[in-house]
Amino acid sequence: MARVNEVLREVLAEEIEVLGSTDARLELVTVTAVSCEPDLRHATVLLASLPDTVREALGEVRPRLQAAIAHQVRMKRTPQLSFQVDPAVGHGELVEEILRELRSSGELREGSSAEAAPVKEAEDLAGGPAGVSGDDTGGEAGGAAGTSAEPAV
Repeated sequence: MARVNEVLREVLAEEIEVLGSTDARLELVTVTAVSCEPDLRHATVLLASLPDTVREALGEVRPRLQAAIAHQVRMKRTPQLSFQVDPAVGHGELVEEILRELRSSGELREGSSAEAAPVKEAEDLAGGPAGVSGDDTGGEAGGAAGTSAEPAV
């Protein structure tokens, strides 16, 4: 399903961009993801933001978007589209707001050790700088390729 979702996201993003040249309400719409149901009957399109004007415009062009999917993607069914705000965008904005508040209150400085802690922890676990394993076996845990005692999966 991940492949289907990505193809649908690409087709819809391109078509909305084309429609944005004729409808100003669709100019700044960003498709972040698409989640299609396994039976291909419905697909939820996640957007970075969804003001009422954009929701109205997408409702008007939904048949054209579904037709674009039907023409560009070979599928058993063309899903009926619904539009929602991507919750990940809201969560990211909340995290950014919290970080701004911490920096403005002086609890967190730009480039502070709290932001560098994950890198230091990774270095400690690896026994050296992050991403460097210290051996020259190409990252293989068992040495040379094919000499591991574990069966290949």
